[in-house]
Amino acid sequence: MRVAIIDLGTNTFNLLIADVHENQWTQVFKIKEGVKLGQGGINKGFIVPEAYERGIAALSRHYDRIKQYNAVKVFAYGTSALRDAVNGNEFISDVKQKFGFDITLISGDKEAELIYKGVRQTVSSITETFLILDIGGGSNEFIIAGQDQFYWKESFKLGMARLMDKFSPPDPITPELITELERYFESELTSLFDAVEKYSPVILVGASGSFDSLVNMYYSDIYSNEEVLPASQEIDLEIFRHMHDKLIHSVRAEREKMKGLEPVRRDMIVVAVVFVNYILKRLKIQKLYQSSYSLKEGALWEVMQNM
Repeated sequence: MRVAIIDLGTNTFNLLIADVHENQWTQVFKIKEGVKLGQGGINKGFIVPEAYERGIAALSRHYDRIKQYNAVKVFAYGTSALRDAVNGNEFISDVKQKFGFDITLISGDKEAELIYKGVRQTVSSITETFLILDIGGGSNEFIIAGQDQFYWKESFKLGMARLMDKFSPPDPITPELITELERYFESELTSLFDAVEKYSPVILVGASGSFDSLVNMYYSDIYSNEEVLPASQEIDLEIFRHMHDKLIHSVRAEREKMKGLEPVRRDMIVVAVVFVNYILKRLKIQKLYQSSYSLKEGALWEVMQNM
């Protein structure tokens, strides 16, 4: 059976079309549409008209692709921006009326669970306890896991769109603001620190989004097509620190010329690498991995189990 999975994130609407048979799936097509659904209203709990229109337009293009590839079922999941917006249900109703499919609003906990189910498909070789981080626009999900189960999970309202709206970082970002951001992270992530002390993960696995961009930027001169990259790989910590330093000292005009960096992430990537760098330092992480699988692959796995 051919199915379509849509992850309606705060920054991007992600489409995955796959053929599923029993407990296996094969990718047919995937694409991301930058929408910035939270821009201008995420901390007010409202999808502003311009973002609303971008979201509907992106789903219209996704719907055309779903028809083109003859997917017979559509499973769509709304995350932080939609579940927190007072007009989120209006958006969901509009989508149902225009395109005929339902959007399931999922909680932060469920989002973290699906991310885990996606990531675990790519990191089976990791035997140590590891920490998964999915950086979104509206929320960031942390999951502490082993090979066959997760031990702890939580969703934090620390997504990049929220942070951009709250702190309005200058370009380039200043050392003073980085310090202010790190103080804010310290105050907001108490439960994460408690969980890390209990379970002692030594590896960070970054799921999709900003981590994909970092890998694509690094390999942009080696690979011409991101599809040839493996679904998961280790990112040398020295390479990450080099990219972190390059990005925090850059201005937008320079980031526009950086190969592998998606247009939708040109502003948010700076705060994202500040966040990742803080997590690596604060938790004394020894290894960093990237997984291109996340919520949509986890949702597909769950769909297969229920077919």
